[in-house]
Amino acid sequence: MAERKKKVSTTPAKRRAPIAAANEARGYWLLKTDPDSFQFVDLWRAPRRRTTWDGVRNHQARNFLRDSMKPGDLVIFYHSSAEPPGVAGFARIANAAQPDLTQFDSKDEHFDPKARRAEPTWYAIEVEALAPARQFVPLDALKSDPRLARMLVVQRGQRLSVQPVQPLEWQTVVELAGLDPEEFG
Repeated sequence: MAERKKKVSTTPAKRRAPIAAANEARGYWLLKTDPDSFQFVDLWRAPRRRTTWDGVRNHQARNFLRDSMKPGDLVIFYHSSAEPPGVAGFARIANAAQPDLTQFDSKDEHFDPKARRAEPTWYAIEVEALAPARQFVPLDALKSDPRLARMLVVQRGQRLSVQPVQPLEWQTVVELAGLDPEEFG
């Protein structure tokens, strides 16, 4: 079989850089957790302020974890099933998605008997706490801010535990929490 020659770009590196930079753009996410099982304070107190975000058992949420989240992306840490629900803190994606080991552990509540190590079904990421909200931001405050009218978490019926967030939404929520968006680089 003949070896194919690789096509070499004649475009100067300076002209290619903006395209590469656009592909490397930071992502923003909202992760929901039930505070009865895991709270932001638990992440804040974890060794190195990191934990594995596992147990996600929704295919769309799994696809976000596996295919879209990348190290350095920023996270709004949201307490759902709370009274009131709302934003408790901020975090960062610390590493790329890896197979969620709980799917293979028959003693774990997230065990999936159909999952195979050779072709994992479920993925997990590592999350690192950056800052607690200075002011807890309840869902009602998110809903009442016109800049957040299109944010997924304020939409009726949006129950997904992993949601993309737009940059302006991220900035707005950080400000509502009493923090400066510039603190997060």
